[in-house]
Amino acid sequence: MALTNRDVTTGVARLSYEHVFQPYARSANDTPKYSTTILVPKSDTNTKAAIDAAIEAAKQQGVAKTFGGQLPPVVAIPVYDGDGVRPSDGMPFGQECKGHWVFTASAKNRPEVIGLNRQPIINESEIYSGVYAYVNVTFFPYNSNGRKGIGCALNCLMKARDGEPLGSKISAADAFANIPMGAAPAINPITGAPMA
Repeated sequence: MALTNRDVTTGVARLSYEHVFQPYARSANDTPKYSTTILVPKSDTNTKAAIDAAIEAAKQQGVAKTFGGQLPPVVAIPVYDGDGVRPSDGMPFGQECKGHWVFTASAKNRPEVIGLNRQPIINESEIYSGVYAYVNVTFFPYNSNGRKGIGCALNCLMKARDGEPLGSKISAADAFANIPMGAAPAINPITGAPMA
């Protein structure tokens, strides 16, 4: 399928809240979707210009097909300043968002995920929150439950390089390094304390 003026392939961006192999729902009422938050460095002015142009094209499509023939006075836009605050709760974005444009893209269908060699990435551990990738997205207009805005669909991504994992967990080896190896001590059935 040919690219449209609403499609953008980012420069190298960082992924956060990555769910590109398994669909994810934030709450029990939400439909699980494949998604990732995309962090575009503010220094990547070409990608930001392409995003801005795609959003404007999506607005025009909205006027023609979704917004009832006119542009609403307020149109929700999915791209945020990582140096600002989250629109959901007014709290600052995480440290990893500083110096970046931040947006989330999602899809009902699993996106194609490839490496720089253009081959599919099969090992899911290769893609994680903190990895760097080129991401292709499509901006589109929506009119849902009285809200009119621009959404962002996740199409595909190409891993560019590894990065420091975000929200990484402590390994079991590190967490339990001070506990002796071997059988657990017997427990006194009356007191529940370890028996000597």
